[in-house]
Amino acid sequence: MKKQILLTLIVSIFLTACGEAVVAAPEPTETQTTLPSPTIPTTATVTPTITPTASIAPTPTTTRVSQGPGAVVVPILLYHRIDVSPIDSQYYVVPEKFEAQMKLLHDWEYTVIPVELLVDAINEGAVLPPRPVVITFDDGDISVYETAFPILQKYGLTGVVYIVGNYMGTEGYMSADQIKELVAVGWEVGSHSRSHRDLTKLEPAIQRVEIVEARTELQKATGSPVLTFAYPFGLMNSSVGDYAHFAGYIAAMGLGFTSDQGKSNLFWLQRRDVQGKYDIKQFADFLPWQGESSLIPPDTPTPTPTASHTPIPTYTLYPTSTTQP
Repeated sequence: MKKQILLTLIVSIFLTACGEAVVAAPEPTETQTTLPSPTIPTTATVTPTITPTASIAPTPTTTRVSQGPGAVVVPILLYHRIDVSPIDSQYYVVPEKFEAQMKLLHDWEYTVIPVELLVDAINEGAVLPPRPVVITFDDGDISVYETAFPILQKYGLTGVVYIVGNYMGTEGYMSADQIKELVAVGWEVGSHSRSHRDLTKLEPAIQRVEIVEARTELQKATGSPVLTFAYPFGLMNSSVGDYAHFAGYIAAMGLGFTSDQGKSNLFWLQRRDVQGKYDIKQFADFLPWQGESSLIPPDTPTPTPTASHTPIPTYTLYPTSTTQP
């Protein structure tokens, strides 16, 4: 009997110990820590980098940079007519060459900036794209609207048109409505005087009309702010410069051979005149930041067909010296 009671007691203790072991066993936290992490965040992070761009617009990969105040590096390109010249004029760039130049700007990741942003960088400092550029067209020739405009749109670029007030709406030149169409997609409008005369040879009263009143008239005709001025023939003197300041322009365009801009030449910004005789390699030399040389296309031969319209003879618009009437 005692043996049976002792055996029962041992079994009871054994079962009690087993029960305590089960209760005291740790919870399975190991299983939770070894589960694979969710994959959704990883997929969301990768997707934007592999999404193709929707347009042909430049997409620089370099971080934007701060330039100014003071000296900044921004090339300003100057064109007049994007057409075939009937008289072999240097102021015409054939459409094929022009497109090759714009494609090179795109391929080398240049980004157009407004002239107002350039002025802000000079005066106060500003954050600019890595390779900023300004593309300008003097006179308001119709070829800018008909030919240059669609080419620039193709490569995600815009320009600045410097309009001669008395030419606007006349044969061979853009109308106010066409200029408004350019402005609607990001182009800028500047004044190129009222009648495209050598301002340095005019009386002060006439200079005022050509510079000050021309701005007011152009703003009224186009409904757009006119913030900058381009000197006809690239000629100016102290009186002309004074009226450009007095008119309220924030800057003025001159001519030059550099991409360096600054406070000392804010009213004589350096522009590179792109002439029709230049090949693509000469054009590339104008640019302060070079890209892959393999992206420079073969030079485009100049075609021989006649121009799309007959302009005012070039020699009457662009004198070869300051003494020519």
